[in-house]
Amino acid sequence: MRKVSLFVLTLFMALTMQAQVERPKLVVGLVVDQMRWDYLYFYQNEYGQGGLHRLLNEGFSFENTQINYAPTVTAIGHSSVFTGSVPALHGICGNNWWQNDQYVYCCTDTTVRSVGSNSKEGQMSPHRLLTTTIGDELKLATNFRSKVIGVSLKDRASILPAGHSADAAYWWDTSAGHFVTSTYYMDKLPEWVEKFNKANYTAPNYNIRTSNEGVTVTFKMAIAALENERLGQGKETDMLTVSISSTDAIGHQYSTRGKENHDVYMRLDKDLTEFLNALDAKVGRGNYLLFLTADHGAAHNYNFLKKHRIPAGAFEYNKAVQELNNHLQNKFGIKPVMGEDNYQFALDDKMIAQAGKKKQDIIDEAIDYLKQDPQYIFVFDQERVATETMPDFIKTRMMNGYMRHRSGEIGVVTRAQFFGAKNSPDYIGTQHGQPYPYDTHIPWVMFGWHVNHGETTQEVTINDIAATVCAMLKIQMPNGCIGKAVLR
Repeated sequence: MRKVSLFVLTLFMALTMQAQVERPKLVVGLVVDQMRWDYLYFYQNEYGQGGLHRLLNEGFSFENTQINYAPTVTAIGHSSVFTGSVPALHGICGNNWWQNDQYVYCCTDTTVRSVGSNSKEGQMSPHRLLTTTIGDELKLATNFRSKVIGVSLKDRASILPAGHSADAAYWWDTSAGHFVTSTYYMDKLPEWVEKFNKANYTAPNYNIRTSNEGVTVTFKMAIAALENERLGQGKETDMLTVSISSTDAIGHQYSTRGKENHDVYMRLDKDLTEFLNALDAKVGRGNYLLFLTADHGAAHNYNFLKKHRIPAGAFEYNKAVQELNNHLQNKFGIKPVMGEDNYQFALDDKMIAQAGKKKQDIIDEAIDYLKQDPQYIFVFDQERVATETMPDFIKTRMMNGYMRHRSGEIGVVTRAQFFGAKNSPDYIGTQHGQPYPYDTHIPWVMFGWHVNHGETTQEVTINDIAATVCAMLKIQMPNGCIGKAVLR
């Protein structure tokens, strides 16, 4: 009888083990803000062996990953990576946009308070994100037993990737000089975060984002979260999202070439090596699944290109708004353009209604006026972009990037390398946001658990990242996901 009972118990345990879904202990989503795809190779001879080289030598690289929407900016990129969706569906259609005639920020939430400081920099949440993320679906798949934590200097780069049901998201409050969160997640910072802040604070209002130290402190915070929250140490798969912001801030200030950009990528590679070593030590080689990607690329500085006889220039959006408003005032007696952002002009509905004008008449007149400017390749009514005559790849990106009631009414596509900035012979910075390869071609490298070494030049999209990760985890893809799984 005892032998029979032992046999039944052994059989039951074997069947139970077979029935368990095989997953890694930890998923790490690493976004390098403003990392052009070619940075994988432009500095390759100077990278060490344990960071980016290790990812490329051991992982699988999708060499032709494209962003399939415009505008290509930070909040949208982070949302699209982790939702597998586009602004038309996930609702994050810029870092800022006009909604109900008000200029809003993607994460601002006045219903919550800052935790860790008294400033408005902590009044943030993912409430404007309309779809789920990888982390949300992982939570659902494990009946909310998985832990999901986001870390970044930028609030939007921490909050939006982690999703709605995250256990925590931490970002840097510049006015306080340390990491904070909001009451959306908790009422008090964990002791380990308070201890970390005491050891890694800066003077209030010091902009750590424009320093290489911003890279280091972000990875250090990610390692602290890994260790103190025991991520990857439980029965269920956990997730850690990390976004490096200093690469973006330094790129904006100094552009895509020069000592500053070189040095921040050297620091990135060095700190990435230490981060991977920490993952190896705490979770174990082969026990975690990591992907590296970017939220967008960047244009080369137009003065730099001009020196080499390459066509380039600036789209001075403030001047464009002023001139358009002056024209519309002469025609309709009002200045209805609230402003330009994301290469879109937004109209004041209340002003137009009070003046008794037809909005469509103003849109049509504005488009006719803007079309006279040779810097614009295309000018269009966002609601009617599907009927415009333009290359399909641009049309698709414009349609994917538009959401009614959030995006501007009039969209423009400038000439390639004519990006939004002041037109000055002394300007050395850069911008991003357009549907061209310098902004849309991003790295995507899969590494670790069940990933074989290799690469492909097959075109894939930013949406395929979430679809692929979810397929590997055997969980449902995010509810707005339009990507496809491309790695088996």
